[in-house]
Amino acid sequence: MSADKDIDGWLGERGITSSESRARARAALEEVGLTSARKVRISEPKLPRAEQVLAERFYRVCAAAACQQVARASGREPLAVEPRSHCEHCGGSNNRRAETAFLESCERHGVSRVVVVGGSPAVREELEDKLGGRIELRMVDGTERRTAVKAQSDLEWGDLVLVWGATELHHKVSSHYTQPGTPHRHKVVHVARRGVAALLEAGITHLER
Repeated sequence: MSADKDIDGWLGERGITSSESRARARAALEEVGLTSARKVRISEPKLPRAEQVLAERFYRVCAAAACQQVARASGREPLAVEPRSHCEHCGGSNNRRAETAFLESCERHGVSRVVVVGGSPAVREELEDKLGGRIELRMVDGTERRTAVKAQSDLEWGDLVLVWGATELHHKVSSHYTQPGTPHRHKVVHVARRGVAALLEAGITHLER
């Protein structure tokens, strides 16, 4: 005899915990005959099909505005989940959400080359890993000497230059990019907060203006 699972418990494992979300998910399963209103348990052999039905109909999404926008554009019905780790867009990560939104903003505004001045080696590696496949990145170590000539080359090359002042960044390096009268000043964004999400959100704000 096959085992079965509590339906509400199974939905809860997928972040479908609110009464409204649970009711909508159950209704979808009832429509295809996988359960009925009077049942509280479902047989385990039916679970793969139940998972497929929910995935095809719903976009599981957290409350963040950026995630909600993506969910509405997905062609599926947005379904609220909690905790955010179940969100299909951000997976509960502020960094992941910011990375996706930044790439989308770059695409909208024709930005394909981004210079990041500053940041720790680990963070620069993370940015290369997460963004490098979609846009070209030039990462500038803020602790090493940078000549004015090289900085000028960065400014000419990049469509957007993010100067990360809250990180490992010497003034002698940053000043090449931020000094008044720089011909490419319109490309430069000074970021005063730490964190990858803060860096990328500053870039998005600049581009959307």
